[in-house]
Amino acid sequence: MRSLAAVCALGASALLLTACGSSGTDRADVAAAAPTSPGATSATATSAPPSPSGSLSAEQTERKDLVSAAKVTWDKAADTAVQAVPDSRLVGLELKATPADATASPGTASPGTASPGTASPSTPAPAPSPGAPEWEAEVATEDGTVHRIEIDAVSGEVFRTRVEEDQSADDKQEVANRLNDATQTPEQAVKAATDKVDGTVTALELDQDDNEQVMWSVDVVNPDTWVLTAVDVDAASGEVQREQVDRD
Repeated sequence: MRSLAAVCALGASALLLTACGSSGTDRADVAAAAPTSPGATSATATSAPPSPSGSLSAEQTERKDLVSAAKVTWDKAADTAVQAVPDSRLVGLELKATPADATASPGTASPGTASPGTASPSTPAPAPSPGAPEWEAEVATEDGTVHRIEIDAVSGEVFRTRVEEDQSADDKQEVANRLNDATQTPEQAVKAATDKVDGTVTALELDQDDNEQVMWSVDVVNPDTWVLTAVDVDAASGEVQREQVDRD
């Protein structure tokens, strides 16, 4: 009888352990299958930092890449461009990505002659790789003839120079008039702009507003947000006339 009671007791214990294990499994299954609340997130998703580039637009990302890669500042590029064409003055400058079709010598030429559009028969430096930063500058001589100078924004070397095509006599006169009216130098215009907006200068252009007032338009990029602000500076008085933020 004592042996039979022991056997019964062992069987009851086994049944109890099985029931407990089954109960734990059921609770785990229920918890896994239970829907989470709409606002619930896992601990991993909550602690994971956002992607550094996730908040930047395509334009901001391009600005960041160009400004970060460029080694030549706007003023150095401007000096190089003016020196490339004797007796010229700066009328425009822009930091941009080198296009895939950039070449050191545009056009074709017969042996011993300069390629069409080049300033001299000397061989310019090789063009940067496509997408690499370059400064595209426009300088004008006293008669208003515009020359386009392309400068490697890393090495500082001119790799292409050409006379602006299809400039009519009226076009040249308009450029000459703007230069005559612009008593403020590019350096003065940039200082006025960057005194108002802190950042890196990526473009500069001598233009006119709707009232035909000659203006220096200066693009300044914030190196923290990569937001661009265009600052219009009166080319005669040096006063800032307008600030326009481009958040794209």
